[in-house]
Amino acid sequence: MKQAEIKELSVEELKEKMGDFKKQYDDLKMAHAVTPLENPLQLKTARRTVARLATELTKRENQ
Repeated sequence: MKQAEIKELSVEELKEKMGDFKKQYDDLKMAHAVTPLENPLQLKTARRTVARLATELTKRENQ
């Protein structure tokens, strides 16, 4: 997800997306541990998306 897309989401949507992307990241990590992924950059993008969502949530909570 792009930062512009994340900014348009509500707090509830952010929390929902964060759970989805965390699960996706965990699943990718597990799959990669068993057999190498065809595209290991998926791990990087999933991890960064989770970080973007977490950053936006923290920013909104502090305002």
